[in-house]
Amino acid sequence: MAVDTVVVDPSLQPLLKTTNAALAQTQAILDWIEDNATSSEPLADLQHELAKKQKLLHVYLAKLRGLHRQSVFGVRTTKQQTAEARQDLDRLLLQLQNLYYEQKHLLGEISACEDYDHSYMRLPLISHDEYLALFPDQAGLSDEELMPRRIEHEKQEREKMEEERLRLVKIKDELLKENTRRKDELKKMDEKLEAMIDGMLPLQEALAKDL
Repeated sequence: MAVDTVVVDPSLQPLLKTTNAALAQTQAILDWIEDNATSSEPLADLQHELAKKQKLLHVYLAKLRGLHRQSVFGVRTTKQQTAEARQDLDRLLLQLQNLYYEQKHLLGEISACEDYDHSYMRLPLISHDEYLALFPDQAGLSDEELMPRRIEHEKQEREKMEEERLRLVKIKDELLKENTRRKDELKKMDEKLEAMIDGMLPLQEALAKDL
């Protein structure tokens, strides 16, 4: 697999091109040396030509070292960014896990509330249909909205019934008092009548003797 197809990062493309150029120049120098190993040209000319080729190779190598240094710094920066991103990801995963736990807890609480045997469920309220017959304007409300109103209605009705009961108890007490008072009056009248009858006995006996 060619290196060009593996390295696709734009920041590494200059490094790859310079590396290929340096490699090609090195190969060109080796080929030139091999071709001119038995040349009859003056040694000075050959050395001058070789120096020119080596100078170009040094330019590539210097540029390659600079690009390599730059890529190393880039790798360090990328590693630092990757480490920070991993830390952020770990933190987000932990938060997500905590949210899952909290969601599970809240769902359990909701289920417990839905299954809880609330005392208001056992209140002897009038039926749903009877209540809506009394208050047809509330027909569009949900059960959660209706229940407080039904309980409040029941409370008001019971308060009215309690007021009526207390009123009747008061009337009953007054009637009992009146009845007791009249009984006392009748008892006193009976006692007076008995006393009058007892007082008339001697008169009756006297009249009987005269007759």
